Amino acid sequence: MSSFTEVLVVGEHERGTLVDATLEALTFARSLSDEIAVLVCGDFDLADRLAQFGATTVHIADHELLNGDFGPEAWGETLAQLIQTEEPEMVLACGTSRGNEVMAQAAARLDLPFVANCIELSEAGTEITRVQWGGSLLEQTALTADIKMISVSHHAVEPTEADAGQPEQRSFKPDLAEDLARTVVQGREIAEAGVSLATAAVVVGGGRGVGSPEAFAPLEELASLLGGRVGCSRAVTNNGWRPHSDQVGQTGTRIAPEIYIATGISGAIQHWVGASAAKQILAINTDPDANMVVKADYAVIGDLHEVVPAIVDEIRSRQAD
Repeated sequence: MSSFTEVLVVGEHERGTLVDATLEALTFARSLSDEIAVLVCGDFDLADRLAQFGATTVHIADHELLNGDFGPEAWGETLAQLIQTEEPEMVLACGTSRGNEVMAQAAARLDLPFVANCIELSEAGTEITRVQWGGSLLEQTALTADIKMISVSHHAVEPTEADAGQPEQRSFKPDLAEDLARTVVQGREIAEAGVSLATAAVVVGGGRGVGSPEAFAPLEELASLLGGRVGCSRAVTNNGWRPHSDQVGQTGTRIAPEIYIATGISGAIQHWVGASAAKQILAINTDPDANMVVKADYAVIGDLHEVVPAIVDEIRSRQAD
């Protein structure tokens, strides 16, 4: 039995390209309602893809401030106006930094409570379990607002398809003040091409135990052979060995690869929060009691400077055969 008549989902996209976080939100929304509406900020044709994951209605918000890059205030005001028009019982987004920001913007404008990073919801939507303190604890909370605004914790749901057929498309023209353009992204610099740390199927991580910037070379080689990316712990960025963009963790990038190979990483809680969504974790460390080793699916107790080159040699040997 559906809990809500209709759920409104924020359709997160990158300049017209739907991101997987939206598919997570849609999958979660299907457990709450058979009628799922999606807000798309900007005149972008995403209806077919959204329908594959259960969308029955797509609201296309058309405005010059929305047809370019992301703007948190413009998106938040658009969502607030659509909520006022449609009066949904539940509004949902994926708990990415962008999803949470847009929801917070809309909630503030409407003077509504917003509960972020949820993983479980009661049938009535009044009792919620959510991630707090970077994943170190779960909080039980209550939400009694007439319009419930929540985000589902990123990577807490595996996206699954459920074709809803051709969705109804509705044009929506928000009234947006010119000053909302102050927070619209004006330009981007792409540091490097290829797979990103957040989306890589394989991540090879290095911690303080790697020892130096130069010692990351074998990790780079291993990641290259596996078609992945190199990540690191906060200690590494604090030492200036790697840029912050490579940091895995609560204050860095949250990853969800098929496998995370963690080398020389003790596994502090903030790092574990960023890596815990990995399907499999292989830890390489000399300390059998390190937190990362204890929590890993597989572990090699040994010197990473010997183990990683051995893995590289084995991969190259097999590729040559």
